[in-house]
Amino acid sequence: MTTHPFSRPSTDNPSTVLILGARGRLGLAAARAFAQAGWQVLAQVRPGARSPALPAIPGVWWMPVAVDDTAALAAQAQGAQVVVHALNPIYTHKAWREQAPALMEAAIAVSRQLRATLMLPGNVYNFGEGMPPVLHEDTPQAATGFKGRMRVQLELRLQVATQGGDMRAVVLRAGDFFGSGTGSWLDQAIAKDLPRGRITWPGPLDVATPWAYLPDLARTFVRVAQERDRLAPFECLHFAGHHVTAQQWLHSFTAIAAEQGWLPDAGALRVGQLPWPLLRVMGLVAPTFAALADMRYLWRTPHRLDNTRLRALIGDEPHTPFDQAVRQALADLGLVALRSTRAALA
Repeated sequence: MTTHPFSRPSTDNPSTVLILGARGRLGLAAARAFAQAGWQVLAQVRPGARSPALPAIPGVWWMPVAVDDTAALAAQAQGAQVVVHALNPIYTHKAWREQAPALMEAAIAVSRQLRATLMLPGNVYNFGEGMPPVLHEDTPQAATGFKGRMRVQLELRLQVATQGGDMRAVVLRAGDFFGSGTGSWLDQAIAKDLPRGRITWPGPLDVATPWAYLPDLARTFVRVAQERDRLAPFECLHFAGHHVTAQQWLHSFTAIAAEQGWLPDAGALRVGQLPWPLLRVMGLVAPTFAALADMRYLWRTPHRLDNTRLRALIGDEPHTPFDQAVRQALADLGLVALRSTRAALA
C-alpha cells in the first residue's frame, strides 16, 4: 500500500498504534516493530522540525502534529488503541524539570481522548544507589538522584491517571539502551574510539548490569500491546535484556576489532576509564556533564531486572544473541559492515 507520508489511509486494520516522538531511537524502533507485526502505525513528529528525511516504512504514516495539540492529535489518531510515549527531553536536569512533566501530561491527554493504553519505557533510576542485586516490579523505589526522583513522580502521575477508567497504562522497565543509531553510551563514550583500538568503560570491568537492545525491546512493546487486555489498568513489567559485564562487551569488541584490523600491536584493545571527577567539575559549567555524573553509581552497583511477570504474559523475551546485537549496533553507527550470512556461518 503506498500513501503520501503525511496522510492517513482508510483502513479496516483493527490494530493501530500512535507513537509519540517517532523520530527518536526508541520511537523509530517501535514504529518498525509494530509495522512488521501488522499494525497500522501513526508516527507523531514535531511539525517543521529540521531533521533528516522521514524514512519510508511500509505501514507507517508520519504525522507532523505538536504533541501538546491534543485535539488535532486525537483527531488524526482516531481508532488508535495503543499510545507509545517515546518522547524524551535532552539530558540535563533543567530540561527534565521543565519538559518531562509536560510531555507526560500531553501523552496522558491524548490517551484519554482515544481511551487507549499508554505504554511508557521505564528505567532503573527509580531504585537509587541502594538498589538490591535483583530488581522486581515491587522492589521499593528509593531514588537518590534528581532524574530518579523525577521518574518516580512521572510513573506515579501515570498510575493516578488510570484511575478514572478512560485510559490504561503499562511501564516497561529496561536497562541501558543500545542499537538503532546514535545517542547512547555506546557511541558517545564506550566505542567511539574503537577504530583506534581503544574503548572507554564507565565503571569496574566485572560489574554486570542490564542492557536493552532496542529492536528486542521494541518487539517486546508489540507483544505486550497484543496482550494488554490481560493486564490491570496500571501495570509495570521488567525487560531483562542482556545482563553482561564489561568483559563480555570487550570480548565482542575484540572479535570485531580483529576483523577490522583495529587491534593494537599488543593484540588486545586498550581499556580506558571514564574520568568521572573531571565530569563532575565540567558539570559546574555544562549541565549535561552534571547529569551524567549523577549516574555513576549505576556502573558500580551490580543489578539486573527480573522478567518473570513479563514472561508469564508474553512467553520468552525477544532476544538477539549478544555478539550479534553488538555487531548490528556498531553497523547502525556506520563503524562496521555486516557480514554476509555465508561468511557468518563460516
